[in-house]
Amino acid sequence: MKILTLLGSSRKEGNTEFLTEQALSNITHTTIRLSDYHIEPITDMRHTESGFSSVHDDYEQLLELFLSHDIIIFATPIYWFGMSGQMKIFIDRWSQYLRDDRFNFKERLTQQRAYVITTGGSDPKLTGLPLIQQFGHIFDFVNMSFEDYIIGQAVKPGEIQQDSQALGKAAEWNSFFKNL
Repeated sequence: MKILTLLGSSRKEGNTEFLTEQALSNITHTTIRLSDYHIEPITDMRHTESGFSSVHDDYEQLLELFLSHDIIIFATPIYWFGMSGQMKIFIDRWSQYLRDDRFNFKERLTQQRAYVITTGGSDPKLTGLPLIQQFGHIFDFVNMSFEDYIIGQAVKPGEIQQDSQALGKAAEWNSFFKNL
């Protein structure tokens, strides 16, 4: 099983990244830090006869890597009660590739398993649930299997280390992934 983490945080070494590292400690995986790449927002052309125009950015390079993995961990802080802009733009671009015959995109997504890790303040175990539901609806739409999620309580760097419940679940994931 090949594991890929899509890290949607704009802050390096933040709480979401720390929690993700705990879940994948000593496990071979690939991490894409979305903020390290140039990804253009989509111009919606789903309903035009010609389809989407080519976009000259780093997205197809990331997409090929994304599609070559079996397990995808979507890791994003909770920003304004939703996913980060970097993560949203990455997912928005799926509309373009649902119409692109070169990638067999939707069929490939049905073979992947999705996990979500998110952290935030303002009672995230409650206020983060709509974000988890949003991911669930996205995965349902593309027939991607949504396996599990972790919501951590943290705002300032390092605060996640105080959330024993989230760290415990990350340890459970770590054991599970080691046994795949």
